[in-house]
Amino acid sequence: MTPSARLSAAIDLLAAMEATPQRPADALANAFFRERRYIGGGDRRAISARVWRVLRHWRRLHWWIERVGGKVTPRTLVLAMMALEPEARENPQHLFTGERYAPLGLIGSESSLYAQLEGQGLLHPDMPPAVRLEVPDWLLPRLERTFGDGLEAELAAMDGEATLDLRVNLLKSDRPTARAALEGEGIHAVDTTLSPWGLRVAGRQPITSCAAFRSGLIEIQDEGSQLVVAAVGARPGMRVLDYCAGAAGKTLGMAMTMENRGHIVACDVSEPRLEGAVRRLRRAGVHNAERHLLVAGDRWARRRSGSFDRVLVDAPCTGTGTWRRNPDARLRLREQDLMELTEKQAAIMDRAAALVRPGGRMVYATCSVLREENGDQIAAFLARNPTFSLVVPDGADDDLPAGLSTDGQVSLTPRQHHTDGFFAAIMQRDAG
Repeated sequence: MTPSARLSAAIDLLAAMEATPQRPADALANAFFRERRYIGGGDRRAISARVWRVLRHWRRLHWWIERVGGKVTPRTLVLAMMALEPEARENPQHLFTGERYAPLGLIGSESSLYAQLEGQGLLHPDMPPAVRLEVPDWLLPRLERTFGDGLEAELAAMDGEATLDLRVNLLKSDRPTARAALEGEGIHAVDTTLSPWGLRVAGRQPITSCAAFRSGLIEIQDEGSQLVVAAVGARPGMRVLDYCAGAAGKTLGMAMTMENRGHIVACDVSEPRLEGAVRRLRRAGVHNAERHLLVAGDRWARRRSGSFDRVLVDAPCTGTGTWRRNPDARLRLREQDLMELTEKQAAIMDRAAALVRPGGRMVYATCSVLREENGDQIAAFLARNPTFSLVVPDGADDDLPAGLSTDGQVSLTPRQHHTDGFFAAIMQRDAG
């Protein structure tokens, strides 16, 4: 595709996102490219990079366009991005030509908007703090409570591009072997610094089409998510429950640390998500796992009360820790969502706690950085459930790196740990 055709496709994709603002951008992009199979891999990456750059600077671009009296449209958003960011600066007259596959030529107001914004820079002293930091107004005080003086540095890291992390499947391989297999396919990977099973790949790579992925040697999984698996400490012979398993990404990791011995149950309220786990489990060579669909009135949990050695509650959350991957999620998040999620998290934890055997452990995890979903939830749970207490990791019953947690709680951020934002709390039920 020509640069103009790529630009036109980016504008079309932004228009599709504008038309369905509640649908995640990555899902829309996947559908957009499926309907346009003629767009090659390199072109898809270039188009996506332009769109995601706009999403990362959404509030700032709106502020600038409105400041100069412009109208916010997909076209003016990409124009403003081209004018304001030095790395994205291009001559729009060379791209908006109206020729075949190119966007229509600029009208007068668009040319004026570009001229007024060119060279200004994305930030301006008059910007409100929430606009400058690219967060909803209502959320800023909560993020300040989480990060304190480190707020701006933490949010700057969350505004960057996410890493591409892989988990080596020890049921089939080890890190040196998997790394060599990827090198053989032209993909350079290095060991992650925190996860004992992780590899990190630079840039966007076609991992799912490589032989190492298809044969189950590796899985795509952020290093932070791998560390949640490490916190569980599932071991051979245990009975383990993944209570909010989704498509079973962490189930796969726990089956690996169990060496395929013992029994693991992946539960979820979504049948499609559980169905999606089947192929992943088979590819990874996991044969000690079963799936269970949680439905209203189900007696399954009651019959298994107090029977699991480890229970992982990977709770539904705001996903504020994944903004590097999903910058559009900031735009959809509402204060009501947070209120509803915290209620749901508390209820899920209480139900899951009943399934932990005396002396067993429950790990509560989120991909959020908000205290309301993390430390506050744990404090409230322990007050309601005095038979549970936080466990200080010692390396004997988990796979966490030394010093990552000192109080039974782990908080990860892109700035401090170069992972997505994750939280995990390790709690043990009294043996008596």
